[in-house]
Amino acid sequence: MLPWRLGRCWRGRTASTLPTPARNSYSTPRSSSHSRRYIATASFVGASSLGWFLSSHDDVPSLESTSAEPLLPETGLSKDEVTRIISRDAYSFLVKDTPGVSRYDGNQLPSNSVCEDRFIHGTFSPYNDGQKWMAWAVFDGHAGWQTADLLQKQLLTFVRHSLNQDKARSSENDSSDASVPHAIAKGFLALDDSIVKTALETSQSKQSLAEKVKRLLPAYAGSCALLTLYDSTTSILHVACTGDSRAVLGQQRPDGKWEAIPLSVDQTGYNEEEIARLSAEHPGENEMIKNGRVLGLAVSRAFGDTRWKWNLEFQKEMKNRFGAPSPLTPKYDVRTPPYLTAEPVVTSTKIDPSKPSFLIMASDGIWDMLSNKQAVDLVTKWIESSAGQKRKPELEPAHEAFDLGRFENGVDCKFEDERATVQDDNAAVHLVRNSLGGNHHEMVAGRLAFGSPFSRNQRDDMTVQVVFFNVPGLEKR
Repeated sequence: MLPWRLGRCWRGRTASTLPTPARNSYSTPRSSSHSRRYIATASFVGASSLGWFLSSHDDVPSLESTSAEPLLPETGLSKDEVTRIISRDAYSFLVKDTPGVSRYDGNQLPSNSVCEDRFIHGTFSPYNDGQKWMAWAVFDGHAGWQTADLLQKQLLTFVRHSLNQDKARSSENDSSDASVPHAIAKGFLALDDSIVKTALETSQSKQSLAEKVKRLLPAYAGSCALLTLYDSTTSILHVACTGDSRAVLGQQRPDGKWEAIPLSVDQTGYNEEEIARLSAEHPGENEMIKNGRVLGLAVSRAFGDTRWKWNLEFQKEMKNRFGAPSPLTPKYDVRTPPYLTAEPVVTSTKIDPSKPSFLIMASDGIWDMLSNKQAVDLVTKWIESSAGQKRKPELEPAHEAFDLGRFENGVDCKFEDERATVQDDNAAVHLVRNSLGGNHHEMVAGRLAFGSPFSRNQRDDMTVQVVFFNVPGLEKR
């Protein structure tokens, strides 16, 4: 998520064959490795010493240009290059051992030089008794990636612990509809409480400064969280939302048409229920919410973001001693923190096995461009098309020469139906392509041509997962 928006519009691996589901309890994306080149060459010269040998003068690199190539490249991004970029981090799994779930697709398109989004997906045992559920999650970080990274590694563990505690106390010893949402919320709050309180313990510890800073970074940054748990025994889908990532269910009606059912609502300063909640918790603080922001922050619930949770004295101490972000004062009138909570709103939905349906989960980089209905319509179009099969490429409609100034002159930077296209085998890649411009290649390629930090003016980090329930024929796609 971008906490400060700039400009009007901005905010892969393609799975050609579908692997079987991962066997571990849940999956996380692999981090990429970067090679480094050193001019000097290192060599051990003793048991405890490391010597550096200087290169000879003849090895000094030459900076003379031997080519007459243009200073800047003259070509843009081809259609194949666009596809490669938007599908580089895609994945797709057929699901054979979880009744009701047919398949799920995912994708991530970074905008920040270090992507601030994280995600998880896969199976896990909520009660350590062999029973298997499925989990999918999207973590949309802001002001850094560190909080989202911690959630990727720890949130499901905290939720599982809370579920087990709740079951141990339950006289019925089951996972009733009422107990699971309560346990999920407790897991969310326990992890955020740990983030907030770790700072106090860290500030008083005898660790080195470097160790302290690393432990404090998840408190300095922040993240939204969208976690979905599917219990195949009861066919209940539990969706827990903290922040403004969003979950939408597409469900086919008896007449064959598909409807969009929201399973979460964005928690921002534009949400009337959130405004009422905060106003009740902080009476008389009339300047607290302005332009949809809570003391400057775009969301009203989040993990980390401790400037909105610590008292002012501790904010100042952490700034002076450990380089924490500057206190919210004097720019904002801070009187009665905490102003943020990580407590999620949890919905539980019965998945009807007689009605084909699918779940779309995404960070707000996608929802900045698509409405709930548009996203559901696009996935419906993907299901009903020949996606994933060998087919002739679509003919791209004729478009006039395009530049970004046209967004100011009648061209919508968000998705428009006439730009809808189906080109991709992966439903999540399909949503990313259409959110960037669909069949308007020049628009898509132009947005992708920006690198960080300039890309932040055009789009946010995008993370999306699409889960199919009782949808036949997807194994052929």
